[in-house]
Amino acid sequence: MSLNLGSFLAPATLFSIRGGVHPETRKYLTADCAIETMPVPPLVRVPLQQHIGVQAEPVVVRDDFVLKGQLIGKARGPVSANVHAPTSGRVIAVGHFTAPHPSGLPVPTITIRTDGQDTWGDRLPRLRPEDATPEEIAARVAEAGIVGMGGATFPAAVKLNLRDRYPLRTLIINAAECEPYLTCDDRLLQEHGEEIADGAGIMARALGVGEIVVAIEANKPKAVAAMRRHNLGLGLKLRVKVVPTQYPMGSEKHLVKVVTGLETPARALTAELGVVVHNAATAQAVHHAVRYGEPLVSRVVTVSGKGIRRPANVRVLIGTPVADLLEHCGGLVEEPDRLLLGGPMMGMPIANRRVPLVKGTNGVLALTRAETRKADVMPCIRCGTCVQACPCGLTPFEMNAKIQADDLDGAAGVGLLDCVSCGCCSYICPSNIPLVQGFNFAKGRLAERTARKHQQEETKRLAAARTAREDAIAEKKRQAMAKRKAEMAAKKAAEAVATSSEGEPAK
Repeated sequence: MSLNLGSFLAPATLFSIRGGVHPETRKYLTADCAIETMPVPPLVRVPLQQHIGVQAEPVVVRDDFVLKGQLIGKARGPVSANVHAPTSGRVIAVGHFTAPHPSGLPVPTITIRTDGQDTWGDRLPRLRPEDATPEEIAARVAEAGIVGMGGATFPAAVKLNLRDRYPLRTLIINAAECEPYLTCDDRLLQEHGEEIADGAGIMARALGVGEIVVAIEANKPKAVAAMRRHNLGLGLKLRVKVVPTQYPMGSEKHLVKVVTGLETPARALTAELGVVVHNAATAQAVHHAVRYGEPLVSRVVTVSGKGIRRPANVRVLIGTPVADLLEHCGGLVEEPDRLLLGGPMMGMPIANRRVPLVKGTNGVLALTRAETRKADVMPCIRCGTCVQACPCGLTPFEMNAKIQADDLDGAAGVGLLDCVSCGCCSYICPSNIPLVQGFNFAKGRLAERTARKHQQEETKRLAAARTAREDAIAEKKRQAMAKRKAEMAAKKAAEAVATSSEGEPAK
């Protein structure tokens, strides 16, 4: 009889989620690879849009010499993030470059030719979190340009400021890492658990919560043991919860459901339930920003897949080209069938290997044909397998039928916008229909249509405002003209009276 380690580690207080799948994890390729640091590449390309929200504004120009950690892109608006130079060197371009995105469209990017010295500039002043206010901690996280490093890339400071809007009580550190192949968070927990615990404590102070839970999938027993050793964050006890190995356990709302039993309503925030979730790598970044004044200029990336000659977990500078990272790992064994940024379930395929790694990149996978092979796409047989697998309780085959009929509103009506794009439906579909790809495409079209509608409404509003301004100016002119006419008429009348008085004979 085989032993299931998860059954020993998982406490009985966990709650279940519906659906999900159990893909072959293939984490063995890098699970035992200690984190190594990649040398400084000759060139880094730093996009100004590495986060959800408004892109940063460049504050350097071509030929400027920059030092590591220097601000090169300033956040704009409430949902944005600063961008810093990942190393020292000279700015050789401030323009557009291909984005690490399936669209391949160019985005504003700062290109730095590195000098190889990796010289730090002035770090931010150190902050003692034990004495700092929540506002000071959140401000420091914003200064450091930290975003959600699990892939969501939501500015972390915005989440820390949620205490002003919601009564919060629990911080969950998301260390589930449910995507196959990826082990960068697993290694971080094993090798830097103390820093993650401290970062979690700092964030808990900023949020004003009294409970920290570190959620780790059952297939990472060494990470569980490491975090149980480092079980205090800023004096607050960390509870380690071992969650079942089930994809998509790392989905924020589903993790909250498993840990707390609370179900987040569609399109609502987990903060409305009093729970905030941050990634383990984000916690480490917060530790470095607060304790040492270091902005987010590097991250750990898993490089894996059977197309890679030397799979590894590597700390790389933000902006490092994918091609350089692949070369650092010995290059490719063969031309990959798919080259992905991120995991195989939600990762983005890339065609251009010159694209840079960004703050949200947690993996680079080179998958061979043997790892991706699927049979030809067949017609939907309405078996309902996708419905059983969907963790959001949706009906993927029905959404797909409406999208195929170009009925986007109908698809939205049956839950398209509630889809988290986890890919469980595509993975399990016996007809091999690329369901999630269709959903992402349809969501993109809906977003484009909504944006166009908002633009039209804004144009109408501006036109109406202009008409109102013109009418007001015309009315003001009319009143002024009437006033002048009245004054002139009164003046003429007065002059007529005066003339008449002068013409009368003296008595």
